[in-house]
Amino acid sequence: MTEQTTEHVHAVSERIAPGSVSVTRIAPRRYEGLNERGATVQIGGSELDGEHFTPGELLKLALAGCVGLSVDRVAARRLGDEYAMTVWAHGRSDQESNRYQQIDEEVIVDLSVLDAADREKLVGIMARAIEKGCTVGRSVEGAIDVGTAIDGTRVDAH
Repeated sequence: MTEQTTEHVHAVSERIAPGSVSVTRIAPRRYEGLNERGATVQIGGSELDGEHFTPGELLKLALAGCVGLSVDRVAARRLGDEYAMTVWAHGRSDQESNRYQQIDEEVIVDLSVLDAADREKLVGIMARAIEKGCTVGRSVEGAIDVGTAIDGTRVDAH
């Protein structure tokens, strides 16, 4: 058996371009993700202890982050730059098929400062912003049933 290196560095690829990301093994069933801007994330199996994301959690995090970025500007125009919002993505993989069949996005934002008509209008605008702007959601469309609720209202955003 040949000796393997234990140095944990992200090997360089000739194909690195804008948008490229990598994962490097740092321990058994543990990896470090890296993007071109130097941000890192710890990735590991669900059976491991410690602070890390599973690949499925990263998928849901990508959906939630994409939703947040898609609605950020339209919400800020109506609620002000300092508005608070949290986006959750809920769902577990189906053990039998070994895939995610459904993920539910929950946009928690306080729209009570708006009257009913303005609230309904903003929810619709946010749904359209997600539909048009969320690349991750558009990419999983047809493969995963993604449901979205904004401030408690179910919307057709994917």
